[in-house]
Amino acid sequence: MLYNFLMTLSRFVRLLPYDVLLFSGKILGNLYYLLIKKQRERAVSQMMPALNVSEGEARRLVKLSFINLARNVLDILYMPNLNEKNLSKYIEIDHLERMRDALAEGHGVVVLTGHIGTWEWLSAAFSLNGMPVTAIAKMQPNAEYSRVLDDLRATIHVEIFNRGTNELRAAGRALKEGKILGFLADQDAGPGGAFIKFLGKTASTPMGPAVFSRRFNAPVLPAFILRKEDGRHLVKIGEPVHFEDTGDTDDDLFNFTVKMTKILEDVIRENPTQWLWFQKRWNTPLDMKKEGKHHTVKVREKSKDEPEATE
Repeated sequence: MLYNFLMTLSRFVRLLPYDVLLFSGKILGNLYYLLIKKQRERAVSQMMPALNVSEGEARRLVKLSFINLARNVLDILYMPNLNEKNLSKYIEIDHLERMRDALAEGHGVVVLTGHIGTWEWLSAAFSLNGMPVTAIAKMQPNAEYSRVLDDLRATIHVEIFNRGTNELRAAGRALKEGKILGFLADQDAGPGGAFIKFLGKTASTPMGPAVFSRRFNAPVLPAFILRKEDGRHLVKIGEPVHFEDTGDTDDDLFNFTVKMTKILEDVIRENPTQWLWFQKRWNTPLDMKKEGKHHTVKVREKSKDEPEATE
């Protein structure tokens, strides 16, 4: 029932002029800020020390982030309207040639990104320009909601590997086939992550981008989609980053993850209203870290298509 409701809602949203959709998102975002106290207060409490701002300023920025989130949700429902011919009407892409050059290396490309802007549309910027896009996605608590997301992603030609479904092997094959593999690298990684300072506080950080880059010799390309003042989007593609192998795998993975975390952090600081401040980014306490050098990962060799394990 939820699946049918959301897909019907998507069909309705796609009938709206885009400016009406943006205005609707502003109304819904303000309502969300007023009604969802738990997430609002968590966002404010996490933003204040991270950005060193007052409570009043944090509340102002968090309200704007809720508006952006509401617009993101409507954008996802609107996503089937995107195609190769109208993409430039909604998305401007800065330095697309960096992605083409990275793909030309022949080892696939690991995209480093986060829950910034309408991150689901970032895939469209590449897939609708004829580039093969894959991503590892977390299954939603509700299976019907996950099915809706996967079906909407399919309309922009994105291949999704859901966690818990042999996704590591599939992702490895994607890189070997020269495809793009996207990572949302701003989530809590649990006890097996790398414990790194993130926005001023130690956080368990995902090492997937570093592990895949090392295993498949794939360049990492930072790419973020940001909402512009007119409500449309700008995709900013950074310079490629390559894994540096000094012979100490634990050190190399940790240092590479630190470098990528700094990239993410800088984008969030520059665009504070476009990140999900209420997510439980610092959920894993430092005393839950696993043993091992740097308390990151213990590496062991796997099959040709599978990266190293994280435990």
